[in-house]
Amino acid sequence: MKIFFYETAAGNSPIKRFIDGLPKADQARFFEVVDEVEDYGFSAVRIIFKPIERKLWEIKFSSATSGYRIFYCLLKKETMVWLHAFSKKTQKTPLREIEVARKRMKEVLSRV
Repeated sequence: MKIFFYETAAGNSPIKRFIDGLPKADQARFFEVVDEVEDYGFSAVRIIFKPIERKLWEIKFSSATSGYRIFYCLLKKETMVWLHAFSKKTQKTPLREIEVARKRMKEVLSRV
């Protein structure tokens, strides 16, 4: 699996900025997740892949300090774009987080 991080038209990556703002141990866990998904795809261990709606999917995983969610879409069978990442603090995913991912997904899919 090949993973790309969403980038704005100006070339900024909100995903990278989010990861950079995390504690070092959580940053390391994020990069473990990247490696596992790239190496094992949907068979990666300790990572949950869950459909949200149509082409929008969610990756769920935990670190020592928090639970994290990443919204993504697939461009091809083996090409994944991570659209939005956040720390999950409540049982239900906040609608504003889903809206950010929807907007970015539309933008990414319109470029293909």
